[in-house]
Amino acid sequence: MRPNEAQQVISKKRVADHGEVLTAEREVNAMLDLVNHELVRIDSRFLEPACGTGNFLVPIYEKKLAIIKKRYGRSQLEFERYVVVATGSIYGIDILEDNVKLCRERLFAVFNDLYTSLYKKRCKDAMRDVVRFILEQNILLGDALSLKTVGKQPEPIVFSEWSLVRGSMIKRRSFSFEELMPGNKENEDLFRQAEISDLGTPAFIPMPVKEYPLIHFLSLA
Repeated sequence: MRPNEAQQVISKKRVADHGEVLTAEREVNAMLDLVNHELVRIDSRFLEPACGTGNFLVPIYEKKLAIIKKRYGRSQLEFERYVVVATGSIYGIDILEDNVKLCRERLFAVFNDLYTSLYKKRCKDAMRDVVRFILEQNILLGDALSLKTVGKQPEPIVFSEWSLVRGSMIKRRSFSFEELMPGNKENEDLFRQAEISDLGTPAFIPMPVKEYPLIHFLSLA
């Protein structure tokens, strides 16, 4: 049996081995209500460090796509552009491979169902491939405590930032998750200090570990 919104425990063994208890829909909605002001921003970024099958990320993505549909649904090109932005703003980590796979599948289904209903035969396979590609880069198999991937040779977790520039062009930059963590004293030399933030406090900007050339959003995959 696969997990759904009403199922919080997949098996007792997974609870014992990994402490896995999926968050119920009621608790998810109550917590998301606290950050509703961020949910209405298409480019606001959300990271779930123990994303499970996506019980938090799926409703966040649904809300973002609903806003995109309302604002840009009449223009397929604008809809597609901002879907890339919204998809690129969703991040997740989980230590179990089947959770990561299902989380990606659920997120893709949210996009694909809406995309197909809006544009039917005008839908582009290239756009579907782009969404799948971004989800593969953003929903990762890893351990948020060790800040490393899971496998025979764990490596530092790396996330990508996806920025829409010059109309349909995307700028991608990759950052080490460890360097993004607040209070990381060992890597202070990897940050440069901005003069002042919008809130009047010192701001630190992480340095990317890799930058990619500009590319048309439909060519990302």
